[in-house]
Formats: sequence, C-alpha cells, structure tokens
Amino acid sequence: MRFLELAKRNLKESFLDPLSLGLTIALPIGLFFILQTLGRIEDLFKPTMLAPGIVLFGFVMIVFSSGFLLARDRESSLLARMLTAPLRPSDFIAAYALPFIPIGIIQVAAIYGIGSFLGLRISGNVGLVMLILFVMCCGYIGIGMILGSLVSTRQLGFTYMIVLFPTIFSGAWMPVDMMGEGFNRVVHCLPFAHALDATRAIMIDGAGFSDIATNFLWVLGYSVAFLALGVLSFKRRMLE
Repeated sequence: MRFLELAKRNLKESFLDPLSLGLTIALPIGLFFILQTLGRIEDLFKPTMLAPGIVLFGFVMIVFSSGFLLARDRESSLLARMLTAPLRPSDFIAAYALPFIPIGIIQVAAIYGIGSFLGLRISGNVGLVMLILFVMCCGYIGIGMILGSLVSTRQLGFTYMIVLFPTIFSGAWMPVDMMGEGFNRVVHCLPFAHALDATRAIMIDGAGFSDIATNFLWVLGYSVAFLALGVLSFKRRMLE
C-alpha cells in the first residue's frame, strides 16, 4: 500500500494550508451563520432546511482544494518524480482523494453540530443522512480529481464554478420550483438536487430508505462515475 505514504503527505499539506482550511471549513460555517439569521423571514433559511445546502456548498470548496493540490503537484517536479514509482493511476487518485474525506466529515459534523444549537432537527434516521452526504462528498472529491488532472492551478479558480452554480441552483438555499418546471427537470439530471431532496425528506418528513432510494442511486451512480473519470483523466496525463 505504497500510496498511503503519499496520502499521508497530502493529508498534512491539506491541514497545514490555511487557505484550504479556510475555504473548506470556515467559509461554510460563516455562511451558515449568516443565512440562518434570515430564517425568520424565509423558511428555507431555517437550520433544518439550510444545513444540507451549506454542506454541499462546503463540498464545492473541497473540489477547489483537492483539485488545486493535485494540479499544483502535477505542475511541479514532485509528481513527475513520483510517477516513476510502481503505482497505478487509481493509487495516485486514492492518495489525493482520501485526505479530503476527513475534511468532509469535519464539515458535516461542524454544520450539523452548530445547527443542533440553532434549532436543527432530524426526524428520520441520522445515519442515512450521513450516508447520503458521505457518498456525495466522494463525488465532489472525484470532480476535484478530474479538474486537478486536466487544468492548471490558474484555470482551476474559474473552472470549479461549473460545480458551484449547479449546486446552488439545485436548491441549496433557494427553491428549485421558483425557476420553473423546465429548470427543475434540468437540475434533477444532476446528483446535487437528489442529495438535497433525500436529506431534507429524511430530516423533515422522517423518510426511510425506500422513500429516497431513487435519489440515493442518482447520488451513488454519479459519485462512482466522477471517481472513475478522475482515474481516467489522471491516466491520460501520465501517458502524455
């Protein structure tokens, strides 16, 4: 398991980078505090409705941080030297993806922990909510691996917006129904709206797995596809 040494190095890099920690942890928490104060005006901004959207926003920040780390090493001589090691593309992607799973867990724990003091309630199975968010987090990390393999660090600051906007407009903190039926259908072709629908159904209505199984399969299918594309994208770079 030689990739674990590289994963340990990347984990240290992630937690020692103040910009990365600020984007992935501090920024979502700050946004949560700001938006939840509007809960007295709009029900969508109440902690129970808002928390899943803020978590997904935090995952978008993971896309940027994970992609930036991979792109930076790819542009330097470090990754070029590591490519001489007997590691497969999947090993490299695992080494860059695994360190961001703890960050995603911290994000979820922080948002839901703070939310519990602000009135957040979960009517259904907490473990099911965490499972959906964990799988979705892996999907966002997969997107980060795709971008980190294909674009430069300079380009990443713009290209990660292709994930930010669909996440926000999938109902993160604004009703999708306001955009019209056509828009609703479009965003439900992506996993983000399904993740939000499923978590909110569990938290508010007490839905069980059978009720959100279709949503979960959308999230799982996309997450597996994103991670697989991350490996293929990196393999393409190795062959260049």
